[in-house]
Amino acid sequence: MEQHRLGRPPAARPRTPQVIGGRPWMDPVLDHAVEAVRDRYLRAGVYALAEARADAELRSLRVEALSKAGIGYSQGIEALLAEDPGNPDLWLWLGRTRVEEAWKIRPDARARAVQAAGYTAFTKKLRAAREPLMTAAEMWPDDPVPWESMIWLALGLDLDREEKDALWKEAHHRHPTLFGSHVARVVQLSPQWGGVPEEMFDFARFAMSMADRADPRAALVPLAYFEYFVQERSGIIRGASSWFSSDEIRDVEGAARGWFEGPYPHPRTIEAHNLFGAAFHLADARRPARQHLSRTWGRPSSLPWTYLGGDEVAQYVKACRHLNVHAA
Repeated sequence: MEQHRLGRPPAARPRTPQVIGGRPWMDPVLDHAVEAVRDRYLRAGVYALAEARADAELRSLRVEALSKAGIGYSQGIEALLAEDPGNPDLWLWLGRTRVEEAWKIRPDARARAVQAAGYTAFTKKLRAAREPLMTAAEMWPDDPVPWESMIWLALGLDLDREEKDALWKEAHHRHPTLFGSHVARVVQLSPQWGGVPEEMFDFARFAMSMADRADPRAALVPLAYFEYFVQERSGIIRGASSWFSSDEIRDVEGAARGWFEGPYPHPRTIEAHNLFGAAFHLADARRPARQHLSRTWGRPSSLPWTYLGGDEVAQYVKACRHLNVHAA
């Protein structure tokens, strides 16, 4: 087994202003932990997760980010578990990292017939995530984040609708406003994963209607449109004006008016600004696009920029330049 350096993380490196892909948050602890984990100092991730136990939204964000940073290092997390098997954070981190490792190697759906071995490896890795996630859920019954992670597992394994619904209900029961589980549910209901557009949009709009002014779930509405476009309009999208009709962008405008960042931003605020900013940019609504993208602070999120084709940073920078927004 490859040796992992589990000791003290390196000191944070000074950064010059720049666009930082894959980090749509303003959380210096998480920034430092992600850098350390990528350098294989995994104990920094343990500290960051333990610190977030009292805040489900922050915990959800950190688990997702640290699991993506930990792709390829799941054996190192196993080594930490051998030292501390009673730690639910480690079981959760191991399970979600295996989920992320699986999605990283998922073959293109159109190529599955010629990539059977790759698809087998994908599903095997996903199945290996179930046990640690269930262990985490059993060790800390009130934690919604293992159930959020299992929604992505169920999506990849294409489980029955009843099983997918049950996992959503478990996450929702424990934390009804959790942004990460709502994003997973929108994707789960999307047409590209066998869902019905009307149900996906109804879900996004209902969640928005239940959200208070500072709750970024309003951004589920533009997310639903991107999920819809990538399946239903694939191959016909050409320029900005072809993405959103006038009625569709009015729907997004209504969602944006219902959300106010507030003095204490939500952990997912930058993700929400990315979703709204990208939607307004593609509708050629320059003023609201600039307002939202200027609040992302040079930190693009994977969704929705990867849906535009290619690298998220390149698409984000292209939009910011078009709008004369200083990205960083």
